[in-house]
Amino acid sequence: MSTSIPEAVSRDPLHTRRVEVRGYRRHDGSYDIEGTLIDEKSIAFENMDRGLVKPGEPIHEMWIRLTVDVDLLVLDVEARTLRGPYNICGDIVLNFKRLIGCSIARGWRKKVAELLGGVEGCTHMVELLGPIATTAFQTTYHDRVRRDKQSGVDERPALIGSCHAYASDSIVVKKRHPKYYTGTDA
Repeated sequence: MSTSIPEAVSRDPLHTRRVEVRGYRRHDGSYDIEGTLIDEKSIAFENMDRGLVKPGEPIHEMWIRLTVDVDLLVLDVEARTLRGPYNICGDIVLNFKRLIGCSIARGWRKKVAELLGGVEGCTHMVELLGPIATTAFQTTYHDRVRRDKQSGVDERPALIGSCHAYASDSIVVKKRHPKYYTGTDA
């Protein structure tokens, strides 16, 4: 198995997008999931509202913090546009409060699109909600499993069927969750 992508032909860098998301357990028992998105160009260009944008200067710099409970119910949202291509870009951030009361669960992307799609949101911030949702799941996973074990909950793990490794007939499910394994040798 290759450990890197194939070497590319000679080329010049033009655009870099950095997305970073971190999950935290708060001292009040909730969880904060914070994501940032930064876009930079490697060439200077003129911008309608900002004038000359220099190489390496962010054209987009945005962050979102979702506060969730262990079951991934959104308790609070903070969003900021530190830099955008237009002066009005940050005007939309209060709409992200619409996510309060939603659950990061099946249907999350559809709900985000309903609440923040098109002119109701910001394309870049809505995109950032994908990695934030995944990180929220990862951040709360062990606490949720521990809680469920302590309370005797024995439900089919949500991971089953979520990807190739967690196909119900995979070796991973056979070893980790044999009760839910559906392979031919079950």
